[in-house]
Amino acid sequence: MAVGSRLVLVLMVLAAAGCRSSSSGGGSTGNPPNPPNPSSGLDQRPSNLTCLAPALNSGGGGTIALAPVFASLAFSEPLAMLQAPGDSSRWFVLQKTGRVRAFQNTPNVAAFDTDFIDLPAFRAGFNAGGEGGLLGMAFHPSYASNRFVYLSWTETGPSQSWPLVSIVARFTASASGQTLDPQTYQEILRVNQPYTNHNGGQITFGPDGYLYFGLGDGGSGGDPQGHGQDTTDVLGDMLRIDVDGAAPYTIPSTNPFFTTPGAKCPADHTSATNCPEIYASGLRNPWRWSFDRANGDLWVGDVGQGAREEIDRVQRGGNYGWNCREGSIAYPSPTQSCSATFVSPVHDYDRNLGASVTGGYVYRGSALPALVGRYVFGDFISGRIWRLNPNGSGGFTSEQLLDTGYSISSFGEANDGELYVVDYSGGDLYRIVDGGGGQPGQPPVATQLSATGCVSQQNPALPASGLIPYTVGAPFWSDGATKERWLAVPNGTTIQVQADGDFVFPPGAVLMKHFRLGAILVETRLFMRHPDGTWAGYSYEWNQQQTDATLVQGGKTAMVAGQNWIFPSGNDCLTCHTAAAGFALGLETAQLNRDFTYAATGRTANQLATLDAIGLFAAPLGNPSTHPQLANPTDTAATLSARARAYLHTNCANCHRTGGPTPSSMDWRYSTALQNTLACNAPPQAGDLGLGANARIIAAGNPSLSVLVERINRRGDVNAMPPLASNVVDQAGVMLIRDWITSLTTCM
Repeated sequence: MAVGSRLVLVLMVLAAAGCRSSSSGGGSTGNPPNPPNPSSGLDQRPSNLTCLAPALNSGGGGTIALAPVFASLAFSEPLAMLQAPGDSSRWFVLQKTGRVRAFQNTPNVAAFDTDFIDLPAFRAGFNAGGEGGLLGMAFHPSYASNRFVYLSWTETGPSQSWPLVSIVARFTASASGQTLDPQTYQEILRVNQPYTNHNGGQITFGPDGYLYFGLGDGGSGGDPQGHGQDTTDVLGDMLRIDVDGAAPYTIPSTNPFFTTPGAKCPADHTSATNCPEIYASGLRNPWRWSFDRANGDLWVGDVGQGAREEIDRVQRGGNYGWNCREGSIAYPSPTQSCSATFVSPVHDYDRNLGASVTGGYVYRGSALPALVGRYVFGDFISGRIWRLNPNGSGGFTSEQLLDTGYSISSFGEANDGELYVVDYSGGDLYRIVDGGGGQPGQPPVATQLSATGCVSQQNPALPASGLIPYTVGAPFWSDGATKERWLAVPNGTTIQVQADGDFVFPPGAVLMKHFRLGAILVETRLFMRHPDGTWAGYSYEWNQQQTDATLVQGGKTAMVAGQNWIFPSGNDCLTCHTAAAGFALGLETAQLNRDFTYAATGRTANQLATLDAIGLFAAPLGNPSTHPQLANPTDTAATLSARARAYLHTNCANCHRTGGPTPSSMDWRYSTALQNTLACNAPPQAGDLGLGANARIIAAGNPSLSVLVERINRRGDVNAMPPLASNVVDQAGVMLIRDWITSLTTCM
């Protein structure tokens, strides 16, 4: 396991395809040894009976589990799932890229219905860049009779100052209900967006029959324009409008800033008076919110800046503090007066638990009696799911229900009140079910490294006999540590290699890594794919005698060899080992396509040829020369461009890639052409970090105006990259990226 940004690996949660035949160098135990192969560093595949990922505790804490649903359907960047009022026969899933996929609510459904709508097909300006795209959908409460459906999305804005515009529009479904008719498009409202993040975008009808629209502060780190506290524009607010009155909408007279009937705020935020659409204010980026179907309470997950994630129970006229407050703490740099009265969140949590809250629902189903009446929510980055429990004094405490490792973009509530989870990166849907027991917080792995079966019991600094060593071409920066790496797969299973060169490991596989500072063994990390397909990471801290290592639960920082070494928590691991990158990192053809000296035989051979010769791949890989090779960033014999792109691929592309968990639209995979990374000469999407109005993510030829350089040269604040698990700047890496940017004359 490694923590921090690393290369992209798309390791799908699939079972392996079985063992290779003995005629192809089979991996089953009991086969006679293969004769020595001069092109292979090993003579045969070692038998692995001890280093195997154990089963996870049932229910991940004894309360809930996730059951895959509609497994035959594949979704692209799904953001929400919902059902029409009174009709449980179908589901509708919103894809960020602009399509609404509809399908029958049957367990074994094998195909989608006709697309409910494909926005890019008829809206030429549709723009899914950054955090934009198809963000919300709401059925009119009287949908069964009027067939009205409302969508919220972003399009390219009117100017460079307004790169996006948020639109809410109404459509009418066909008589059969199979599709939305584009010809029935009726725009309800539009809001100019100053940046491509913090767009909010969810729309939902409240129990009062009004349409609610949640908008973020418009983007840029810290809300320097103060939209969250400025009620003369609608950014950073919850809006409430009446779409059943005069077109396109009217203002409910009970809205806090209602004055003159017919008055509305303009899209370009030029109002001199308070916007009557506002229902509540002071929100940073309300990401997924819901009404309790039992009492109408409005629960909102509001994404934090860099310290706190919060849950708010929003009421009419409430000011929820941003950007004077972040969760329960003062925000350090407000841009305006903070004399207003703020409503405190009902719950907030820090970055040790997650980094992007996803609002959920108060459970009102019947399958899970212990959850009834409890608010269930999650975190997009950490994948954790919690519920809130009353504390007896009018407040709430949180209880973790499950640590999923998924990129939870939203929860879905069926008409029967049962809850579902949408995994953005994996493109899968899950139902929340009874977990069936288990001990809360009890890890499935041994407390001592020597008892895991992955190291020698006589000398835990050495691997067990079933592990295979490997190295990578472009190592990830780990605060100056050197690393030794091994992989272990269960006997009778193989590794699949995808078309892009990424390795797909079978359930039960383990990746192990030693970290040394000088000669001192500091940490060993195990990254395991458990039998149910779930990936999880475990960190072991070596004792001073260097005789064994002990499991670290929850993460810690300790002084080792004169520096503060960070032992990651399991959630830290999965923050960087993203589902978009396939969880496991460092194992792909481009990284392993190089020579390695195998201690077991003393031979030096290509790693791909070796793994192929011993039958570890599900299908023959062929000549390594036909596969790409990633440059080593320190190899001055390679081109400057190849070295820099390899560095960014390893250290950044696990998050910064298509489908990744960041709000940025950058793609730092080495195979992506520079002009397609959406970084070169592109304005920064989260603030200029003091570099000025001419700052760019990469300013070709000018590293001093390049936010990328500024970020990788920082530690200890929210703008640092990587954002966690590193205390030491990689000075050589910074210099490499500076030199590369200096050499750029164009973005081609």
